[in-house]
Amino acid sequence: MILAGVMGLIGATFGLIGTSSTKVSFPGPLPDWSFHLRMDPISAFFLFPIFLLGAAGSVYGLRYWAQAEHARNAQRVSFFYGLLVAALAMVALAGDGIAFLFAWEIMAFSAFFLVSTEDHKPDARKAGWIYLIAAHVGTLILFALFALLRLACGSYELRRLQGGEASVGLQITIFLLALAGFGIKAGAMPLHFWLPGAHAAAPSHVSAMLSAVVLKIGIYGLVRTTMLLPDLPLVCGLLVLIVGVISAILGVVFALGQHDLKRLLAYHSIENIGIILMGLGLAMAGVAVHQSAWIVLGIAGCLLHVWNHSLFKGLLFLAAGSVVHATHSREIDRLGGLAKLMPRTAGLFAVGAVAICGLPPLNGFISELLIYLGLFRAGTNSQAGFSAIALAAPALALVGALALACFVKAYGAVFLGTARSPEAEHALEAPASMLVPIALLAVFCALIGMLPILITPVLDHVVGAWAGASQPRLAELTPATFLTVLNICLTVTIIAAAAMLRRTSSLLPARLSVTWDCGYAQPRRSMQYTSSSFAGILVGLFSWVLRPRVGILPPAGIFPSKSTFHSDVPDAVLDRMLEPWWGRVKLRLASWRFIQQGPVQRYLLYILLALFGLLLSMVPLTDLLRRLLGR
Repeated sequence: MILAGVMGLIGATFGLIGTSSTKVSFPGPLPDWSFHLRMDPISAFFLFPIFLLGAAGSVYGLRYWAQAEHARNAQRVSFFYGLLVAALAMVALAGDGIAFLFAWEIMAFSAFFLVSTEDHKPDARKAGWIYLIAAHVGTLILFALFALLRLACGSYELRRLQGGEASVGLQITIFLLALAGFGIKAGAMPLHFWLPGAHAAAPSHVSAMLSAVVLKIGIYGLVRTTMLLPDLPLVCGLLVLIVGVISAILGVVFALGQHDLKRLLAYHSIENIGIILMGLGLAMAGVAVHQSAWIVLGIAGCLLHVWNHSLFKGLLFLAAGSVVHATHSREIDRLGGLAKLMPRTAGLFAVGAVAICGLPPLNGFISELLIYLGLFRAGTNSQAGFSAIALAAPALALVGALALACFVKAYGAVFLGTARSPEAEHALEAPASMLVPIALLAVFCALIGMLPILITPVLDHVVGAWAGASQPRLAELTPATFLTVLNICLTVTIIAAAAMLRRTSSLLPARLSVTWDCGYAQPRRSMQYTSSSFAGILVGLFSWVLRPRVGILPPAGIFPSKSTFHSDVPDAVLDRMLEPWWGRVKLRLASWRFIQQGPVQRYLLYILLALFGLLLSMVPLTDLLRRLLGR
């Protein structure tokens, strides 16, 4: 995997700096159809996180999911992990719709077997099946998308449509199908219902791949599709912007109410997908109204945040995996005090937390700043109605503030204070084979944050591939040089302050004493803030959307023997809508179970009738689509 990752990154580098796309064709399994692969700056850009996270996660998994400890499924994890990386690369390189769908299905099945690795556990089985259903609903939508693309351009080749080649109605229909089909894979609200359970149930290096790469392949599909459609109206960009704002705000709000460390990180993935969609929506709006600054800042912020989120979310999931590996628990309220026992993991997790909150001098700050600048330019536009786009800027600021509060809660409850369980009390630092991949991702987070001036030529090249080479340079719209100097100075100051503090503390004599005991003679670990109590005010503020479930057994009597408190935040779509609806459907369909019972001949008859019906409806349906879509 390391060799494949290095070779893939070298190839992606040549594709990224190249001036034109490279195409290769192979004979296909069907008559008159060839298997097309294409490398251009867009596909090369998305190949970087695929190969980097693929190699880093594979090294991490050698110890995290070792064969000696997981003899039942370690070989399966290794096989499907490699197959997933290969399928993701094939999706990014696919040059036609059929090759895309072949690779997409391999990716979906590989991820299913990885999510359900621990299939002896009911939660893992449930998460795997929900993911599989969501993946195939998305695939069915993509079948319709590529069928309409073929209707528009006469082939399955993924190429930019020319003016007048397809009506505006047909292009809007293709876009809506892409938003639904790829939105499911990306985990945009409210199509995210598969995501929290899958990320929590999978092994942590698989969770890192799901969040850092698999979600981004949905973004790749959206970026590629919008690149193909030249005449999308302004409302399409506004729709993507609105979906991004909703996903960003609700993702971080639901993260605040989580007690499972990996589910918390999963909801933050939804939040960051929302930020990415905000950049894409701004760029699409710029294309519709011919505002080049919106295009450049929007799509550059979108794509740079794809890289940045892949880096810091992969880092956070791998660091969380080190915690799970050491304590065998994902429950935040059973952890605590791990910074003393796992200082390297705690430090690396802190780097990821600062990056995901969009704080300088790390990489999350740079990509969010690009989106901010684009939204501010929309707000200062003199044309009526465009200032409404700038309303996304305060929404992005709200998301940043809530993310900061959430990671203060997560870091404080997991790494600070004292251990809340025997497992946390006896935790050991992760081995080097697990720490090195995390540290590698942390280095990339710091490099992009400190040296944004090195990233701007790459972004200019990719922006030109998406929107055309006539767009202004990113350096003309952003203070890249100033940011580079500022972040380097800030980094040097932080390192110098830390070194001075460490030197000063080493010179002082050590003294053991109790901390401030709040009036209690013998403070106990149960007196610490928990994840529920720390986030209680914010969860209460957003209770109208979170609708938390709270169970309380209050203390009674002068000498109460027992009192308990428990709260959880169910998912708004899966737990409150889909599962109750599916329960009612199963009850109504119970009387039709006789269809599933009987001889094989009956099943063959069903297939024959279905094929006969499809053949009868194929020609009228095609004519109907042509008339409805103005083709």
